[in-house]
Amino acid sequence: MKKNVTVFGLIAGVIVSVLMVLSMMRCYNDPNLEHSMLIGYASMLLAFSFIFVGIKNYRDKYNDGLITFGKAFKIGALISLIASTIYVVVWLVDYYLFMPDFMDKYVAQALREAKTNGASALELAKLSKELAFNQEMYKNPVMVVLFTYMEILPVGVLTSLVAALILRKKPINTVKTQAV
Repeated sequence: MKKNVTVFGLIAGVIVSVLMVLSMMRCYNDPNLEHSMLIGYASMLLAFSFIFVGIKNYRDKYNDGLITFGKAFKIGALISLIASTIYVVVWLVDYYLFMPDFMDKYVAQALREAKTNGASALELAKLSKELAFNQEMYKNPVMVVLFTYMEILPVGVLTSLVAALILRKKPINTVKTQAV
């Protein structure tokens, strides 16, 4: 199981990280890019499709075509954890080395979008306060790690849950009872 989880976790991690870096480069240079969050989560789902592949591969190649929900979920969750960890490490490198002013640009863009969408002065003040709080929290590397895991790991866990439900396969009970 270790090899299966590692291989598919690495594949998913590389895919989601490469797509994240490409997306961030594009968004960083063009902050008015619409649907950037949608693109980000779509790339996560694309990468996490390897959870399905990993569970099915384990079930069919190593477990005689059978797998319980629990075992399938465990495999999916571990693949998700590996991929998410790669994503977090790549984001840390990207953020600290190439985009140290990311939060400044993010806050400015969020406020610009709120104004464009017709937010009232009170709503803008509230949003500004929330963004300032998050910006302050983002100065702590531990919080950067936690925020980044919170961004990707739930998507992986949810994908693991769905994959485990779809791919579970129990043996058919062939024991016959004799009539008395």
